Amino acid sequence: MKKVPLRKCVVTQVQYPKMDLIRVVLTPEDSVEIDETGRKNGRGAYLKRDLEVVELARKNRALERALRTKIDPSVYDDLVNYVS
Repeated sequence: MKKVPLRKCVVTQVQYPKMDLIRVVLTPEDSVEIDETGRKNGRGAYLKRDLEVVELARKNRALERALRTKIDPSVYDDLVNYVS
């Protein structure tokens, strides 16, 4: 039996299977992107695939704290479109 990798959502602080989360990555070029493959280089943070969680991340600046950088509002718009 293969072990399912778990990751913690930066907003809810609950562990979920890696495939149930969205990975947002700060690339070495200092751009913030949605990582659909889960394999891009850089510092990653995970969010639950839920519209409420994305809005809460925007309000609480959870991604900014996790990635240790300023995040452009367009990234949150991309996340809302990705979840919908």
